[in-house]
Amino acid sequence: MSNSTSNDLAIDVKGLSKHYGGRAVVDNVDLQVGTGRICGFLGPNGSGKTTSIRMLCGLLTPDSGSGTCLGLDIITEASAIKRQVGYMTQKFGLYDDLSIRENLDFIARLFEMPNRKQAVDQALAQLGLATRQKQLAGSLSGGWKQRLALAACMIHQPRLLLLDEPTAGVDPKARRDFWDQIHRLADEGMTVLVSTHYMDEAERCHELVYIAYGKVLAKGTAAQIVAQAGATDLEDAFVRLVGQVQDNFA
Repeated sequence: MSNSTSNDLAIDVKGLSKHYGGRAVVDNVDLQVGTGRICGFLGPNGSGKTTSIRMLCGLLTPDSGSGTCLGLDIITEASAIKRQVGYMTQKFGLYDDLSIRENLDFIARLFEMPNRKQAVDQALAQLGLATRQKQLAGSLSGGWKQRLALAACMIHQPRLLLLDEPTAGVDPKARRDFWDQIHRLADEGMTVLVSTHYMDEAERCHELVYIAYGKVLAKGTAAQIVAQAGATDLEDAFVRLVGQVQDNFA
């Protein structure tokens, strides 16, 4: 992971845990992400990725653990964190019967933005949506819905993007375009934590965290994780890591 000092960390949490029905969904997770870095959050379905993301952005309160997100305490300042984070969920969550512009204007209203029209115009331009702004969201393809969702979670100019499986179900070109945009944002100082199942996307991250059974099994760059696991590539490394944990449970 990053060698940044604590002052340079957008995310710095230790011992995060969350239980449901007596089961640890997230179990003593430590996570540090440097400002302006793209951190890939990987792991099988049900591994605790989404729960971890929701704790970081103030939507869930951890059962235990502590730390900061954007310099704010994740327990006592959760409401302030929400206003500085853009959270893109796995499922498209905007209104199908509103146009692209109307959806963005609605989000801007929620954030009580003083220059709402200017903010919407900027979001439309930044994500290449201006020529389609009157199109109903429900009529968009997966790739265009993805662009709209990203525009919506960026309209309030957050300092941190939390992206939960953002490219699931979109075509390869849309995925590549999306990642080009993410790298442009990171170059401008945006911090990004993104969960993904795609190995080619993982390799485009500055650093990776692999989680399974609610526990962090590996951290580092793609090359570091492959070397530590004695593997041939990332996919092989993750198979080996999960196998080791399963052996421990056996």
